Amino acid sequence: MSRLPQRIVCLTTETVEVLYALGEQDRIVGISGYTVRPPEARKEKPKVFAFTTGDIDKILAVEPDLVLTFSDLQSEISRDLIKAGVPVYALNMRSVEDILAMIETVGRLVGAEAKACALVAELEAQIEATRAQAAARIARTGRRPRVYFEEWDEPLISGIRWASELIEIAGGEDVFAEQARSPLAKDRRPTPEDVIAAAPDVIIGSWCGKHFRPERVAARPGWEGIPAVNSGRMHEIKSAVILTPGPVAISEGLPKLLEIFDF
Repeated sequence: MSRLPQRIVCLTTETVEVLYALGEQDRIVGISGYTVRPPEARKEKPKVFAFTTGDIDKILAVEPDLVLTFSDLQSEISRDLIKAGVPVYALNMRSVEDILAMIETVGRLVGAEAKACALVAELEAQIEATRAQAAARIARTGRRPRVYFEEWDEPLISGIRWASELIEIAGGEDVFAEQARSPLAKDRRPTPEDVIAAAPDVIIGSWCGKHFRPERVAARPGWEGIPAVNSGRMHEIKSAVILTPGPVAISEGLPKLLEIFDF
């Protein structure tokens, strides 16, 4: 008799993405309402929770033998599920390396370690290929663009660690790379004056849950002199791509960054 989990609830989209990629989607019996990848998951799987809010009884009703959660943001539901006798595995991806480790961990949890390692190897190969392409561009142009990544606009929040690392892999220089290492959004709040002083060549907007509005960025007092604003190099990467700490951040986020920096 298999002791591997057969009825898994995934409370964030990245573990859903991984289980589908490993061909283990039949184990999923419940997902978060914020799941976006893969698209078919939203049609096939019952939505049993939001992200930080919801009814624990909906989760318990699908009789999970494992619930996958994410970070301290879901600590309360993790606690309540544990009290209810449900096994919980809390993941906490903050870096590119963490994303790759998460894929391997999920693979081990469901007995698909070989497939998980193969997926990680593909993503690692893409990372190295992107580094090589970026290095060739830098050698050709002599330029590594300075990048301001904006995760939120009111208040300003700069990019989280894995986004900052992806910028570096694609040949850019995150102007707030030091702040990106903090897991707390409150530590990633540059002032408008900080951004002006950083003088980024490129601005990337990924406003979680709403469309990036470059015209609003350009209209901020004093920002007209920022090189990125002056040249119109303000780009959106959807938060569902770059701010999801799963395979998509690498498989789709990196190519988009590489394209943006090729000017």
